[in-house]
This record gives sequence, C-alpha cells and structure tokens, in this order.
Amino acid sequence: MKLFLFLSKAIVPLIIFYIVGFGLLQKRPVLEDFLDGAKKGMKTVSEVMPTLIGLMTAVGVLRASGLLAFLAELLAKPAGWIHLPPSIVPVALIRLVSNAAATGLVLDIFKTSGPDSLEGVIGSILMSSTETVFYCLSVYFGAVRITKTRYTLSGALIATAAGIIASVIIGTAMAG
Repeated sequence: MKLFLFLSKAIVPLIIFYIVGFGLLQKRPVLEDFLDGAKKGMKTVSEVMPTLIGLMTAVGVLRASGLLAFLAELLAKPAGWIHLPPSIVPVALIRLVSNAAATGLVLDIFKTSGPDSLEGVIGSILMSSTETVFYCLSVYFGAVRITKTRYTLSGALIATAAGIIASVIIGTAMAG
C-alpha cells in the first residue's frame, strides 16, 4: 500500500522530468515548445468557450423552467418498460448534455434515496456507461469544424440507450 501512495505522489513529477529530459536529449527547445503548446491550448479554449457557455446556459434553463421535470414525467411510462426508475429519467436526459448537471442530479438521488438504493446504483452505473453526446458533438466537432457527422449522432444515441439498459440490468442485479 505504501508503494501505491508513493507512486501516486511521485508520478506527476516523474512524468514532467521524463518529458523535459527527453526533450533535452533530443535537443528540442523545451520551453519554446511548451509556450507554443500553451498558446495553441488558449486558442482552442477561446474557440470552444462560446459553445460551452451556451450548453451550460441551456441546462440551467431546462432545470429552472420545469421543462426537464415535464419531460421526465412524460417519459416515465416508456422508461418503466425497461424498468428505469422515474427519478433516473432526468439524469439520463441531462447526461446527454452535461456531465456536471447529471452529477448534481445523481447527488440529489443519493441524498433522498441513498447511494446503495436501486436508484443510486443505477444512477452511478448510468453515469459511467453513457456519454455527454450533444456536448461532445458540439464542442469537439465544433472545435475542428466538422459539419458532416453522418452516423455519429445516431450511433452515439444507440450506444447511450445500450448504456442505460445495461445500467438498469446491472443495477437491478447488484441492488436486488
């Protein structure tokens, strides 16, 4: 156990020393390479930021307006067909857009039902088996200006549906 604690504290400095040492051995201008990378990173941040702010605003509006609760209520019956608890429906919807907002909803479930409850277990598994589809498409595809996504959205939504179904099956087996 002490070895793991030592490695966890030493790994970042070791990686930094390795990269700098490798650059010096290759006779690369390490500081200039770092500064060029930082400049490119800041440019990427400035390109991605408007989309990110728009997504976060949209999530806030969805939660505050009651539309999320309305959609969850509307989808509660179809969700029941796959035994998805009604309290998980908003998590599945918001997870498509924002990981942080979905995490907040799962934490609310933990407070009300407990982390070891059926809802808590399914919510936890759902968070690790689904992706923020619309976030990834808008931010990452937007950053590199991809406009023809072809089957990306449908494939991602099918994968998300598979993750939701798997979380129900695994969560029910674990909690039950």
